[in-house]
Amino acid sequence: MAKMDKKWIVLCSTAIGAIYAAGYFATETQAALQQPASYSQASVKTSSIQSNSKYKDGTFYGTGSNRRGEIQVAVTMKADKITDVEISDFAMHYSEQDVVDLPQEVVRIQSAQVKNVSGATYSTQAFKDAVDQALAQALNA
Repeated sequence: MAKMDKKWIVLCSTAIGAIYAAGYFATETQAALQQPASYSQASVKTSSIQSNSKYKDGTFYGTGSNRRGEIQVAVTMKADKITDVEISDFAMHYSEQDVVDLPQEVVRIQSAQVKNVSGATYSTQAFKDAVDQALAQALNA
């Protein structure tokens, strides 16, 4: 029963995040359409910088799972940089201690492609998948 509860929590958290993001983008799009035609040079530079960004700023969530369990992560992006990664839920067969250093490695190398942890291959792969999923959500479309 606890396993099912965690899946519902992840599913609901993801759904809430998607609804929030959809509302945010709808509001931003509407606000952009309602801007007056005259604007300063500074706002042109800001919007061109924002449109050239690969990632949106914010915190994005991802889940990685396999036959040994699942991991949920929260990845924070700021100015196209990964500024923080946290393991928000760890439900793997092995100890979380095996992968406790992986979030700092992601921030250091700015990628989900961390080195495999010996003896925790499944946990490492689930962690990579979770970070990749969060980064995919952060991509500017």
